[in-house]
Amino acid sequence: MRIIFVRHGEPDYEHDCLTDRGLVQAEAAAARLEGEGIEEILSSPMGRARQTAQCTARRLRLPVRVLEYMHEISWGGEGIPHNGHPWTLGECMIAEEDFDFYAKDWRQHPYFEKNAATGYFDMISEGIDGFMSEHGYRHEGSRFFCTEDKEKTVALFSHGGSGACALSHLLTLPFPYVSTVMPYDYTSVTILAFPVRPGEYVHPRIELFNDHAHIQGISEGLRIQEK
Repeated sequence: MRIIFVRHGEPDYEHDCLTDRGLVQAEAAAARLEGEGIEEILSSPMGRARQTAQCTARRLRLPVRVLEYMHEISWGGEGIPHNGHPWTLGECMIAEEDFDFYAKDWRQHPYFEKNAATGYFDMISEGIDGFMSEHGYRHEGSRFFCTEDKEKTVALFSHGGSGACALSHLLTLPFPYVSTVMPYDYTSVTILAFPVRPGEYVHPRIELFNDHAHIQGISEGLRIQEK
């Protein structure tokens, strides 16, 4: 099984849609994805992600299935610096504290213990586990038990935040760390591959990360999620 993660195109956050440039990026992504053998298209319920997904859906003549839990995350909480922005806070934990993500639980850090982003991370993790189970992979710890002899490629269109939550959970990597060291551009393509070995434990492999060659010349460069 292959999951192709695609971030939405350049957004108009105020109206939750794509800018004119974002629409051009979405069409470029659709052309890029045409040969990937995609069998199912999934999307966040938000307008900018759905618009991006629709470009690929039209080209491949597939419907778009909306996953409500892939809605973009919110962040913030009383007394949390930088308005609770997880990308900035993750950078602070690394650069200023040299935080040990493997010896300590990032959820218990003052930046995230009461941060709304942590609740979203848990919701998305639960949703992704349900989706994986539906497709023949039961998540157990840092590995997956493969229950079906079935290969499939799906494309999931979402956001900088909700996509980072999903990647963090599937790869068993700390969310603030992923947010900081694994940012990805508008309409970039990231692929996780899960071996098909029924009755065995498997783990995902990063087949591709942040491929955005298709928007060269139609992007201002890497930008993290703003709202």
